[in-house]
Amino acid sequence: MDEFEAIADPVRRALIERLARGPARVVDLAADHPISRPAISRHLRVLGEAGMTTVVDQGRERHYELAPGALGPVRAWLDAVDSRVVEPRFDDRHLDALDLEVRRTVRERRQPEADAESLDSAPTLTDSIKRHEETG
Repeated sequence: MDEFEAIADPVRRALIERLARGPARVVDLAADHPISRPAISRHLRVLGEAGMTTVVDQGRERHYELAPGALGPVRAWLDAVDSRVVEPRFDDRHLDALDLEVRRTVRERRQPEADAESLDSAPTLTDSIKRHEETG
């Protein structure tokens, strides 16, 4: 099994995260999950087959550790993908210039409307005469 298949399972990813903090026994790892110790052992076996964990016997206990460089192939693949990500062809100054142009265009389009509205609302000669007659 390769590294990607090994980390595909959420329980195995959680085990890797836990083992990254230091070695642990199966009983300790099982305490963190709602599954049985045999199930945790099977997950650890899969991680071991993928070369991601090692076992250190300490007396009667077996301590599982994250293998040095275990995530190296995954990291290398992610780095390769990241290096192929196309950077944008423009930066913030281009976006600022675009924002300025949009604002200017909106303002210019509103100006004729405002001029037309001011002409419509401008007092006419008839309005002036009526007001003069009303006020005396």
